[in-house]
Amino acid sequence: MMYRALRGALFRLDPERVHYLAMGVLSAVMKPRVVRAPLGRALRVDDARLKQEVWGVAFETPVGLAAGFDKDARWVNALGALGFGHVEVGTVTALGQAGNPGPRLFRLSEDQALLNRMGFNNAGSEAVAGRLRGTRIEPVLGVNLGKSKVTALEDAAEDYATTLRRLHPFADYIVVNVSSPNTPGLRSLQGREPLEALLKRLKALNSALSKGSRRRPLLVKVSPDLGDEALDEVVEVVEGVGLDGIVATNTTVSRQGLRSAGVQAMGAGGVSGRPVKSRSVEVIGRIYARTEGRVPIVGVGGIFGAADALAAMEAGASLVQVWTGFVYEGPLMVRRMNQGLLRLMEARGYANVSEVVGAAHRR
Repeated sequence: MMYRALRGALFRLDPERVHYLAMGVLSAVMKPRVVRAPLGRALRVDDARLKQEVWGVAFETPVGLAAGFDKDARWVNALGALGFGHVEVGTVTALGQAGNPGPRLFRLSEDQALLNRMGFNNAGSEAVAGRLRGTRIEPVLGVNLGKSKVTALEDAAEDYATTLRRLHPFADYIVVNVSSPNTPGLRSLQGREPLEALLKRLKALNSALSKGSRRRPLLVKVSPDLGDEALDEVVEVVEGVGLDGIVATNTTVSRQGLRSAGVQAMGAGGVSGRPVKSRSVEVIGRIYARTEGRVPIVGVGGIFGAADALAAMEAGASLVQVWTGFVYEGPLMVRRMNQGLLRLMEARGYANVSEVVGAAHRR
């Protein structure tokens, strides 16, 4: 209730400005470990039924934070202390870039959604590596890689590889983002031939970088706007290359069914939040069915509460991520979701989260 009252005031301000203002305050409060540690214990839901191991990585809860929220890895430990089972930073590009001109982030309050055309604004992989090098990282950390805008598509593989080299030491898992609608031409990398070439290159490099240390799982993030045939091709490439997982899904360029006023005037960009939920669950279910559960899936898109998370997991997601829901529901959302998951699991007879994954396909 307190956050909802505060949200009314915050939502009167520019969304991007509010984002950095709110996170600046949160990170300042949470920066001292003497403050962060007890708050983390209070907000964390520590229950064996929520714990699982995916790719050999131990996750305390299936609920994580999606990429795009902490682009430059500024607030990793503060966010982890809110109870997230993992925090995914980025999207990070080889070169620092300002992103698209503003305004570039819009609230669609009637749809419980956001529209963004940020354009991978970030400080660049060298700067992010420097920040992570000076941080004792506390949560499970995912790193999301993208292509620099100025890099030609034919040089994309080396651009991604540069970022992978720099950030590999800090990551618990790595995601290749080829599905943002806000970098020109990027989504063309989801085609069979360019995707296969890119993922083979990055997988080989990832293996080489992992020699003498734990191998980092390598995933690819896909668009909800792929048709079923194109999605099946992506899945075939993922299995053929031997990638470790798929993140489903990114934002959508569709405006179908939106009720918020002025959407068309806002211009181009990807929509996240409630409008993506149905298609995201469909994509998760199709991937799970096509792979028969062999490829772990991270489900993201329209997850606002425990019931949404459970639906994505029953469709086949081993882990779920929030972003837009976090903006609308506030910092206590993660605790409520984890508590709600436990109640729903008990009501449906699941002993643990591993039993939930893919349950819809076994009925």
